[in-house]
Amino acid sequence: MDAYDEGSGPGQGPARPPAEPAGPEPAGPEPAGPEPAGPEPAGPEPAGPEPAGSPQAGPPQAGPPQAGPDPRPAPPGPAAGTAPAAVTGPDAVTAPAAGAAPDAVTGPPAPGPPAEPRTGVAALSLRYQIGAAVALAVVAAGVCVHLGMTFLHVAPANTVSKEHSERIEHWIYPEFEQNWKLFAPNPLQQNIAVQVRAEILKADGGTRTTGWYDLSAEDGRAIDGNLLPSHTQQNELRRAWDFFVATHDNDNRPVGLRGALSETYLRRITALRLDRADAAGPDGTVARVQVRSRTANVPPPEWSTEEVSTTPVYRTLPWWSLPGDEGRGGVG
Repeated sequence: MDAYDEGSGPGQGPARPPAEPAGPEPAGPEPAGPEPAGPEPAGPEPAGPEPAGSPQAGPPQAGPPQAGPDPRPAPPGPAAGTAPAAVTGPDAVTAPAAGAAPDAVTGPPAPGPPAEPRTGVAALSLRYQIGAAVALAVVAAGVCVHLGMTFLHVAPANTVSKEHSERIEHWIYPEFEQNWKLFAPNPLQQNIAVQVRAEILKADGGTRTTGWYDLSAEDGRAIDGNLLPSHTQQNELRRAWDFFVATHDNDNRPVGLRGALSETYLRRITALRLDRADAAGPDGTVARVQVRSRTANVPPPEWSTEEVSTTPVYRTLPWWSLPGDEGRGGVG
């Protein structure tokens, strides 16, 4: 018979303690007594909430139960003093290189600005570029030849200018003649007007003589108020007369071959001007022309004490017969 059976007398050993009531343990010190001698379970004690009915070390808390820590063990972390392991796979993030901007975005380079369209000669095709280069070379060669001829014409006489004097004169005269009369020490101080009159052959065989046409005055009226006067209006007649005077003596006789050339040049200019003015009329023909110059000194300024005669001086040339083409306004 067990010593702890019920109904045993007082001499049968100590009495068995009563079972603990189910429910919260009343507050107060725990009764002293021996702890169970069984071994403690290995491993950490679960950190979850204790089941209902387990003894608590205090009064019960009102309200819903609060979530406690996760009862699952935490994964092992890196040891103290060691760097975290690199992450590989699709979720890996590449760290920026040393010295690189933290916000730099890698990827294909952004397209640059569009190229500017070609202009000028560069916009032409190869064939037209070659043509433009050839034309530019021809113009440059012509300019160099003209500058060389002009230099030899105005330079003092030398071996080259003497040997090629005929070619130089043909190049310079009459269009590119150099005139230095506007410069000191003897600037031009005269007004020179070129005038012409004509002998008209009428349809009935008779003749008549026109009055004097002041060709210089006509050029002056064409220049006045004209912002861009032509080279012909400014220089053609004046150069022709200067050319004639430089190649003729005081008796109006030509000197050398250039004298005959200057006479022909002046005659053709006057014939064209008379035809432009319709001097012959509808039925007439210009048979001959006569040219004269009217030279008058420029009066001095009012503050000057210089006395200069302003009476005009005329130089009249002989009559020149015109070929048939020139008489009808051609160039013969």
